[in-house]
Amino acid sequence: MKKFKTFIIVCLTMFSLSSCKDYLDLVPDNVATLDNAFANRLEAEKYLFTCYSYLPLHQNGFGNIGLTGADELWTWFPQRGGVNNYSAWEISRGNQNVNDPYMNFWGGRNGAQALYRGIRDCNIFLENVTDENKVFDLTPTMRKRWLAEVTFLKAYYHFYLFRMYGPIVLADKNFPVTADGQELEVKRSTVDETVAYISGLLDIAAADLPNIITNRSTELGRVTKPAALMLKAKLWVTAASPLFNGNTDFANFRDKDGVALFNASFDATKWDKAAEACKAALTACDHGGISLYQFSTFTKLSDTTVTQLSIRNSVTEKWNTELVWGLSGRQVGDLQKDVMARLDPNYSLNIWGSKELMTPTLEIANLFYTDKGVPMNEDKTFNYSGRYDMRTASHEERFNLIEGYESASIQYNREPRFYADLGFDGGVWYMNNSRSASDENTWVVKAKTGQPQSRIGESNVSITGLWAKKLVNWKFVITERDATYEAYPWPEMRLSDLYLLTSEALNESGNSAEAISWLDKVRSRAGLKGVQESWTNFSNKPGKYTTKEGLREIIQQERGIELVFENSRFWDLRRWKTAGRVLNQGIHGWSIEQEAAVGYYRPKLLFTQRFVAPRDYLFPLRQFDLIVNPKLVQNPGW
Repeated sequence: MKKFKTFIIVCLTMFSLSSCKDYLDLVPDNVATLDNAFANRLEAEKYLFTCYSYLPLHQNGFGNIGLTGADELWTWFPQRGGVNNYSAWEISRGNQNVNDPYMNFWGGRNGAQALYRGIRDCNIFLENVTDENKVFDLTPTMRKRWLAEVTFLKAYYHFYLFRMYGPIVLADKNFPVTADGQELEVKRSTVDETVAYISGLLDIAAADLPNIITNRSTELGRVTKPAALMLKAKLWVTAASPLFNGNTDFANFRDKDGVALFNASFDATKWDKAAEACKAALTACDHGGISLYQFSTFTKLSDTTVTQLSIRNSVTEKWNTELVWGLSGRQVGDLQKDVMARLDPNYSLNIWGSKELMTPTLEIANLFYTDKGVPMNEDKTFNYSGRYDMRTASHEERFNLIEGYESASIQYNREPRFYADLGFDGGVWYMNNSRSASDENTWVVKAKTGQPQSRIGESNVSITGLWAKKLVNWKFVITERDATYEAYPWPEMRLSDLYLLTSEALNESGNSAEAISWLDKVRSRAGLKGVQESWTNFSNKPGKYTTKEGLREIIQQERGIELVFENSRFWDLRRWKTAGRVLNQGIHGWSIEQEAAVGYYRPKLLFTQRFVAPRDYLFPLRQFDLIVNPKLVQNPGW
């Protein structure tokens, strides 16, 4: 009976499960399973894949915080018919709570995976496979690799929790079933302790991980040395950022023993460590043959379309050269239908193949540069005050805009990523099944009332008048009642992200010239000139890039553009401590009910966000967890 009670306490304390019933129901069988789970390679490999199974469900809107949790994608309101149950959207609307938090990865509730339970299974694997008397038919080389993979996963799950909650409980080892209740009451470690612990795990993992996956038929999606070192780079950039480095807002955040959980003093050496980690990851990527993706085809296409496909396919092309870590168990399938426009006018009534459930906001559309490579409001050649004036697309613009079609000036003379990543009224949308078999006279979007991509019924419409083209593979085909598509692994880590992390770390550590060089690599693939040339020649702030503060602003906007819809902005705004400004503004879309262009192209307020700073920079712990483990403390403001 004592052991039975102990199991209950373990569940409640470490994993915060909504109910221990399902877990305890497995205990009798699980004991026998564990006796045999590491008897041979075949059984142990099943447990290895179990450790992978806790990866967040980033391939859909229900498990990916970043898709609807900030200001990138918006969906329907309750009063407009048909609420979509995206837990992260409730966060962006200011509805987070302590009774049953949305996207609760601490306990595995409300759209989230149970990451502490995942860590527990990682620990079980490590304890057993480290024992060379078990898994007798596992070669020494393979044993090292498997241990390294699970050590990486253990680090990744800790990192995910750290990024959300700050100081967390470090679950280095599992408690024995004989542990008493007092032993199971565990404290949160400090931020600095947490970062050092995760960093150490990643060093251990990287030492025995392969540079590349050689058996591509069965092992794609397994972690590699470049992935481990890139995660370490992300960890240190996060740790060096304002949220965790010198944050005086949380100076009084202490545990019940009076230990300060945040170090309120700024430490410049953290940026040095971040830059060092980024360079190590870059070297590993180079050795692994990872490079920025460039599209090529035998089909005759314009340079404009080829550039757009280089941008689009860096995300949606399966296992392309830029992928540092793709989640093979998180294939992006239905998400493509969720964001797709009803592109084919022959099937414009097909609301199942192109659902238009999550659509980009005007705030994100405005983030993209002009074709001169600078922000709209800085470009000396762009009529920013007249951005809503009407204009008709010319023949020369036909690969981006419908020739002869009237739309707002804000959609003209924008950078290639604007046209590659966004669908919009008056825009061209080239796909592999182009109706003209080329990028001339191909698919287009016409979204004003009465046109093919306008509202059908009460709820089938892009609420903002924009579409996330970036997330749809170019082989997507709309059929009469559904769609066919090529699923792709969720791009958890891409090389362009690492380039921008490197640029940020170098700028903050005092090496702006080298920082710009990495930034320019990303811009070049996007069809833009370098930072120095663009700002010097076209910006009304020509010296902006010459200061650390100015270059920081440029890097942050570049990340927002390059990594849009990739679960990056949600976390970036928090670690930079800019969410309190950015996420307390209005969410806008076009006036989609209008027939005439002059009425359609007027921004319409859809919602006013509410981000409470500094409270909302960290997720709340569920109130229930604080009751079952009295040594835990709640995050400030909750």
